[in-house]
Amino acid sequence: MSVHTLPRRIASPQIAVVLGTRPELVKLAPLIHELGPAARLLHTGQHWDEAMSGRFLRELDLPEPELLTGVGGRPRAGQIAASLDQLDAAFTAERPGAVVVQGDTNATLAGALAANARGIPLVHVEAGLRSHDRAMPEEHNRVMVDHIADLLCAATEDNLANLSAEAVPAERVALTGNTVVEVVRAGLPRAAERVALLDRYGLRPDGYVLATVHRPENTDTAEALGAVLAGLGGLGHPVLFPMHPRTRAAVERFGLTHLLAGLQVIEPVGYAEFLGLARHAALLVSDSGGVQEECTVLGRPLLVVRRSTERPEAVAAGFAALVEPGEQLATMAAAWLADTRSRLARLAATPSPYGDGSASARIAQLTVELASAELHRAA
Repeated sequence: MSVHTLPRRIASPQIAVVLGTRPELVKLAPLIHELGPAARLLHTGQHWDEAMSGRFLRELDLPEPELLTGVGGRPRAGQIAASLDQLDAAFTAERPGAVVVQGDTNATLAGALAANARGIPLVHVEAGLRSHDRAMPEEHNRVMVDHIADLLCAATEDNLANLSAEAVPAERVALTGNTVVEVVRAGLPRAAERVALLDRYGLRPDGYVLATVHRPENTDTAEALGAVLAGLGGLGHPVLFPMHPRTRAAVERFGLTHLLAGLQVIEPVGYAEFLGLARHAALLVSDSGGVQEECTVLGRPLLVVRRSTERPEAVAAGFAALVEPGEQLATMAAAWLADTRSRLARLAATPSPYGDGSASARIAQLTVELASAELHRAA
């Protein structure tokens, strides 16, 4: 059956989709929709609160997940151990035909290990990402998952090359594109809604910076977080700053509230609202992996406040650049903002390197085929 004839709701063996963070909810939503009633959603609770995770479930029209307990707030090893124990029990009680995990979170690794321990076929969505930075826990997670997965869904040719360099057998790998393309296209509010959204915050199109910061390398020390906030505050442009709970707690803990004076700080926003705001920003500043992909679909420039990235495609295509917090951030942002008109014109004519918007259909078809073949072997 070709991708073009794949039914919207697939009749298949049960597929367990394990996730634990808001970005995973976003990236896996179209795949869960493709699988329809075959999908069994298990949420480890790594990121869980009603204000953020609950909102994302509703916005993305996802089913209520089976929610694990006692995971969020623990250190990395504790999160993985607690998730693994409960997932193993869940898979023993009701064995799925396949397990799907995405990316490189602690939930990703726990889901992969639970599937591997029970001999359940494992699908890794967004396989082959590499930052080559061993200081990142996510790098360890993604490498381990890739080497035990039965089906590796690589989004780009770069991801394929990374897997080939590590001698992952080619027959286990498929080039699928990235689900982010369809997620952004489906989630972006209509033009009239975006106009109202900007009016709500007193912003004009192409006249502001949208910034998000939440990663440990930027929030775990006063020096790092202070440098990021000082860099943003010195841009001379309106800066809209939806503040992540982790970041807010760090600002208060380190006594950095005074550095927020030059920023328009707001509560975290829903996914559609974020896309609407990002679509008209003159510049995005973020340490998020997902924003590095989303900016290529929205046609907006991004400064990535990180020392390394596992998504070099956005940089190579001209959408993004890595910067250090503080002076380098302020200098690069000023230069890009001075070139807003021509930069936006160039990016509007540059296709996203993450595919054609059919990734979830490809992944769903391959996953169902894998699960069905496993069931036939076991029969």
